[in-house]
Amino acid sequence: MRLLLIEDDVSLMEGIRTALKSEGYILDCLSDGRQAVHALRHEVFDLVLLDLGLPGLDGLSVLKTLRAGGKATPVMILTARDAVSDRVAGLDNGADDYLVKPFDIIELKARIRALLRRSAGRADSQLDLGALQIDPSSQSVIYQGTSVSLTRREFGLLQELANKPGHVFTRDHLQQLLYGWDEDIESNALEVHVHYLRKKLFPGLIRTLRGVGYALDKDARP
Repeated sequence: MRLLLIEDDVSLMEGIRTALKSEGYILDCLSDGRQAVHALRHEVFDLVLLDLGLPGLDGLSVLKTLRAGGKATPVMILTARDAVSDRVAGLDNGADDYLVKPFDIIELKARIRALLRRSAGRADSQLDLGALQIDPSSQSVIYQGTSVSLTRREFGLLQELANKPGHVFTRDHLQQLLYGWDEDIESNALEVHVHYLRKKLFPGLIRTLRGVGYALDKDARP
């Protein structure tokens, strides 16, 4: 899962970055509102963590621009503004959640998990696909009753595909969700992850649509 944190407090940014990366998230960070608008227009994120008091363009304007562009990416506002009027403005303009600073990182993680479940249309975090069970909260995979060890990116790829079985995800979409800005990407990196998932689970799990991308085959059997 790839998240975008838009926050101009460097110490808070680094604290959140460290905490969320330990949970397996890909986390990119920006401190300027105008840069955030550009990134949100051109790149793919599963969730946005948005401060309101930003240089360049304030957080509420970033949120309005995102929603005006038709993007439904979940947005959680992180701010010191605790007035009811500020909460109402944030939620009315398209925020999905609102967390007041200072907050406990454990609560932040729980709210992120809840928003990601909601955006995927699930009440439970676990994905149950017959003989395959995927638990995002513990980053664990069970196949035919046996635990399967996956790398962070293998898990992220499997989870994204499993959120919408049968849906075709483009290579560009999947690569953007697997790699942040500070990471180098080999030209065949995505194909390597797909190869190892097929090897660790079963060959027919993931369909390749040449020139387009990949899909989890909901009718596949080992």
